[in-house]
Amino acid sequence: MPLYIAKRLLTMIPVLFAIITISFFVMRKAPGGPFDADRVLPDEVKANIEKKYHLDESIGRQYLRYMNDVIHLDLGPSFKYADRSVNDIIKAHAPISFRLGAMALALALLIGIPAGCIAALRQNSALDYSAMAVALIGISIPNFVIASVLMFVFSLKLGWLPVAGWDSWRNMVLPVITLSLYYTAFVARLSRAGLLEVINQDYIRTARAKGLHERTVLVRHALRGGLMPVVTFLGPATAGILTGSLVVEKIFGIPGIGSEFVYSALNRDYTLVLGTVILYSTFLIVLNLVVDVLYTYLDPRIEFK
Repeated sequence: MPLYIAKRLLTMIPVLFAIITISFFVMRKAPGGPFDADRVLPDEVKANIEKKYHLDESIGRQYLRYMNDVIHLDLGPSFKYADRSVNDIIKAHAPISFRLGAMALALALLIGIPAGCIAALRQNSALDYSAMAVALIGISIPNFVIASVLMFVFSLKLGWLPVAGWDSWRNMVLPVITLSLYYTAFVARLSRAGLLEVINQDYIRTARAKGLHERTVLVRHALRGGLMPVVTFLGPATAGILTGSLVVEKIFGIPGIGSEFVYSALNRDYTLVLGTVILYSTFLIVLNLVVDVLYTYLDPRIEFK
């Protein structure tokens, strides 16, 4: 296992290299620039600004300079925020997005797994149909619709929760629920499908034949195999719940990294866009590695070489 993990970590290097390279040249080839504005700058001023940020150099030299900075964990200065580096911006805003995403994912697992298990154990019952119908609704409705309904009901009509902000736990309730609903529905459906596939296996019948309590059979034997689809989903889902928080952060006025990513793309803030891409890509690659390692815990038959 340690050797496998070491190999996977080494493969991260060329993957990140390819992602950074493609993103760099795509951004530089996009129309417009970070210093284009409604007010046209004098040529001398624009030339001085471009020289300060090395934009007067060839694109190949800019690329080599940027890659050298990335190797030293320096993501460069922001082109739109004076006297602020990309490292500082990510350090200030990324923890907010991570906290929002972690709470939403925890809520999705806390509700989705029990709902899926209950539906599987009561297959083809009214409870099963009801749970899957609710899950289908959760998958089908976009985040911005859910957010609008929750804000209208709980903020504007009932006045129980604030409309926007990120100052207290009351501000967190609506965005966390909004962001988690889609993933709760997906986890519930995957849990149900995985458990239905497992509970009819021979080793489950053997455990029951030994006289084990049904709860013991479910928790110690069935769940480990039944949750494999959920674990498979967790890697991309965790990255998706962070990148997918862009809309939620915008609606609820949350100062996360998602909002900064949107503004940086609109402003052609090359370094901030690339820094955010590197952050999300690294996070996704590491999470996929964690998921692969979890496979060996859930199913001892899986071995990595």
